[in-house]
Amino acid sequence: MSILIKPIITEKATRLSELENSFTFEVAKTANRIQIKEAVESTYGVNVDQVRTLNVRPDRRTRYTKTGIVTGKTSAYKKAVVKVADGDTIDLYSNL
Repeated sequence: MSILIKPIITEKATRLSELENSFTFEVAKTANRIQIKEAVESTYGVNVDQVRTLNVRPDRRTRYTKTGIVTGKTSAYKKAVVKVADGDTIDLYSNL
């Protein structure tokens, strides 16, 4: 099982990468900070200074349709914000 699932590219994540040299990834739920640090260093060849993790809760939605009330939710996931060393950078747009 891979530790890094995918990079998260949003306005907030892009601003963090430009201003603070921090990059955001969706990671496996069972991964800890040490495993995430090793995975980023081996995948992108950078030195990691800091790893912050958070569990993102699922969003619950209710829709009122002709057939009745439909409820659903998105899946929960774990997010990691990785701060790399000053001279290093990660190019997330090279594989697009």
